[in-house]
Amino acid sequence: MFAVPPELIDTPHAHDPVMLREVIAAADISAGESVVDGTFGRGGYARGILTAEPGCRYIGLDRDPVAVEYGTSLSEQLPGLEVHHAAFSEMEGIVRGLGLNSVDVVILDLGVSSPQIDQAERGFSFGKDGPLDMRMDTSRGASAAEVVNTMGEEDLANVIYKYGEERRSRAVAHAIVEARAEAPIETTGRLAEIIRSVVWRAKDGIDPATRTFQGLRIHVNDELGELERGLDAAESLLKPGGRLVVVTFHSLEDRIVKSFLKARASKPASKGRLMPWEEEEVDDTARTFALVNKKPLEAQRDECRANPRARSAKLRAAQRTDAVARGAATDTESKQSGADT
Repeated sequence: MFAVPPELIDTPHAHDPVMLREVIAAADISAGESVVDGTFGRGGYARGILTAEPGCRYIGLDRDPVAVEYGTSLSEQLPGLEVHHAAFSEMEGIVRGLGLNSVDVVILDLGVSSPQIDQAERGFSFGKDGPLDMRMDTSRGASAAEVVNTMGEEDLANVIYKYGEERRSRAVAHAIVEARAEAPIETTGRLAEIIRSVVWRAKDGIDPATRTFQGLRIHVNDELGELERGLDAAESLLKPGGRLVVVTFHSLEDRIVKSFLKARASKPASKGRLMPWEEEEVDDTARTFALVNKKPLEAQRDECRANPRARSAKLRAAQRTDAVARGAATDTESKQSGADT
């Protein structure tokens, strides 16, 4: 295991990688190994890992074309880096297309990146007025503006409640439908004003628009479905002994990761009741992952002071066993169980 050079922690980049020290320690990369970074962003983890271990092959994926363009230019400075335009749920096809049957490490840093929030034209932030878009890949799918201007009121309320965990989701959806009847909602500023007219600022100081914007963003980008498919793909791609490292930023993401790893680190679920003379064969070797940390790691205080985004981050890691991947069709437990720890 290697240490992160201090200059990589202390020097600010376009996107400060959250929990860089912990990610590198959990990944435990050696020379000659292959890494898939499913959320390349601005290459924070790539810089850290390739500087500390320049002998590995680093395959970055991102569905944001801007991030891919940035990564392509960065690859000239970082030998071993290659960046591809793809969602991380597509990692299996990308990797096999590169002639690899398996990889040693998969890293996922979930959620929206700081540069995306900072760019008003991307439409992620209510703090900066801009076109209401929210798509990580602007070439695919419906924008947030299309959603808020066309989705039925009940469905809109369900999206805001399910993904944004906004208790006043019905009031927000009703206000949106009333407002769009007067004129289409096309900017982040107008949407935020509509939300603030029916949701009041909480004692914790969080802006009333926060949860609704989160819910719409998750829906627009199918972030939770993408995560479930990405975890299955990582299970299929990782070689025995390979490491999966996932950093989450809110409870919905963390619950999915926790439940997936809990299910994969346990025996397969029973097939049901058997007669007394029947014996169920449950193969103890069918566990596809061994947990590296039973409870999630959190960012250290010095990082939280320097980067407030790190305060909500949780890191979960697991090591691949030699069991056959279970695939997406198994373990309904991974979709249903798991309160936060």
